[in-house]
Amino acid sequence: QVQLQESGPGLVKPSQTLSLTCTVSGGSITTNYYYWSWIRQPPGKGLEWMGAIAYSGSTYYSPSLKSRTSISRDTSKNQFTLQLSSVTPEDTAVYYCATRTGWGTFDYWGQGTQVTVSS
Repeated sequence: QVQLQESGPGLVKPSQTLSLTCTVSGGSITTNYYYWSWIRQPPGKGLEWMGAIAYSGSTYYSPSLKSRTSISRDTSKNQFTLQLSSVTPEDTAVYYCATRTGWGTFDYWGQGTQVTVSS
């Protein structure tokens, strides 16, 4: 059973960079055909896929967030990380990490972490 756990600061100031880490257990982030994603849900809104890093290390980003988003990984720690730059209060959301094989339905999710952007 793959388990994912998000970690990072719950409060970020406007214009700063939001950084979150997803720690994976029960499976390797280099396992073939798995894609490791970041997804967020602003208050009162639906889920928004932000981007992913593949088992190969290739990265994919939502066009709407691409200019501000970076996803990387540390295979030695079995972790992958989200960085979102120049945040505004509109980036306030619950942030989830999740994984799936290929581009189908997500198989496993983290519990989510609340991030608030406020001065």
